[in-house]
Amino acid sequence: MKKRTIGKTALAVTEYSFGTAALGGLYRACPRDQAMETLATAWESGMRYFDTAPWYGFGLAERRTGDYLREKLRESYILSTKVGRLFHPVANGRAPSYGYVDPLPFDVTYDYSYDGIMRSLEFSYARLGLSSIDILYVHDIGAYTHGAARNAVYMRQLLDGGLKALDELKSTGAISAYGLGVNEIPVCLEVMRHADLDCILLAGRYTLLDRSAVAELLPLCRRKDTSLIVGGVFNSGILATGAVPGAHFDYMPASTEVLAKVSVMEEIAAREGTTLAAAAMQFPLQDPRVASVLIGTAKPSSLERNAALFKPRLSSDVLAAFDAQTLTAPPLGEDPVRV
Repeated sequence: MKKRTIGKTALAVTEYSFGTAALGGLYRACPRDQAMETLATAWESGMRYFDTAPWYGFGLAERRTGDYLREKLRESYILSTKVGRLFHPVANGRAPSYGYVDPLPFDVTYDYSYDGIMRSLEFSYARLGLSSIDILYVHDIGAYTHGAARNAVYMRQLLDGGLKALDELKSTGAISAYGLGVNEIPVCLEVMRHADLDCILLAGRYTLLDRSAVAELLPLCRRKDTSLIVGGVFNSGILATGAVPGAHFDYMPASTEVLAKVSVMEEIAAREGTTLAAAAMQFPLQDPRVASVLIGTAKPSSLERNAALFKPRLSSDVLAAFDAQTLTAPPLGEDPVRV
């Protein structure tokens, strides 16, 4: 599989990469054997960049990802995880419900400070059972996750100390790159005024349907040589399922407007001799600022089906045929589960 470089770093990641939220039990339980089989399927498909986070199953996805990668040569893959949340045991052993099924028995505290980021990294080493991590993302900072008032507190933590921690980790060689892992544009623009980020893992905002990143973020990334890793290319499912009853967009049932646009997109895909899912999977890689498209599932069969959409590559003319149906801005959901 072809690789692309992350920002100004020496890191090169495969154009398609594997995200592990579902291995932590996102929305439905994922048995360990199934998780290991899915990771093996990702490897066999050619993916060599794996992204995880403490949030995914409250440590469960990190443990499983580390268990799989521990048997591989360290130089053969790139690994990212995230900071911004610290976990503590729950007294009764029952984790609260945040969208994960059968997670580990912990609850979460947000902490984007210098000490919080350093502690989070140490805990991730232990859960992964690995001694090195390539990329750290500041996870889910922004008003989209926290609301304006709470985010002001967390943003101050990041600006006053968190960014210093990330700079130190990179300068000492503990990590090779850092950035944000978020679902919104405004926080990217804000943080980039204070830091030269190597990369941003952006979910759902540079897709076939939602081009929110185009107006300001992509030009800024070009100027600052910041790479995008694009997640959520199916926009919570609708670009995979099509405009079927019950289809979801941005973690919520799709609106009438979105259903109408996606229905037309399905017609375009059929006319062009492809599928909506294939167009959605390939669209982000048109832009050289996009280093990788991140896909995730807990089912080997689903991953094999998605991997089949990597090729043949669709032409820019085919992908341009969808442009008229895009949304200009994402509607924000209420209390979404973010991946």
